[in-house]
Amino acid sequence: MVFPSLQTIALFSLASVALAVVPGPAVTYVVAQSVDKGRRAGLVSALGVSSGGLVHVTAATAGLSALVASSATAFTTVKLVGAAYLVIVGIRRILAREDDLAADGAEPAPLQKVFVQGVVVNVLNPKTALFFLAFLPQFVDPSRGSAWLQIAFLGILFVAIALCSDAAYALLADALAGRLRRGGAIAQIRRFATGGIFVALGLSAAAAHRGT
Repeated sequence: MVFPSLQTIALFSLASVALAVVPGPAVTYVVAQSVDKGRRAGLVSALGVSSGGLVHVTAATAGLSALVASSATAFTTVKLVGAAYLVIVGIRRILAREDDLAADGAEPAPLQKVFVQGVVVNVLNPKTALFFLAFLPQFVDPSRGSAWLQIAFLGILFVAIALCSDAAYALLADALAGRLRRGGAIAQIRRFATGGIFVALGLSAAAAHRGT
């Protein structure tokens, strides 16, 4: 047998659900997009975050996450690039004027851009790489065959569980924030709030340490 036992899969799934539902940077990003641009943008951003998660799964399977974990230079480079990207997106959002000119939300959200941002946000988060590196091997059973196939399987399973959780957050945020998308004053508040979230995520990423 190549894949983990059913008992291991069940235990891994329970642990993954417990981890996925705890709000973190990915959930914060998805909620911000859903509140700001609507349900479709929230769901697309969740897909983007999940796609970024698959990149980390591939890296963990290939052993690249170990390089990031062991190399201070690699970790710092990824960390600072990701942090700078988030801060720039946040500042641009705060300084944007289009919401004031189209407060009725008639212009559709650029979903392709939302998706790409979701991918980048997750790919450039070195803590995600460290998470997969530390979490996935705990459920690998060498007696059941290839370790890298088990890691790939568990990683994909975690990404699928996290996607369901993020999508639920997107739908909930959209349902609660429907009325906040109307009115010029509310649009300004929304713009500053979502931009501030991006800046906060960037500062949090910049402060990340390899041991956290």
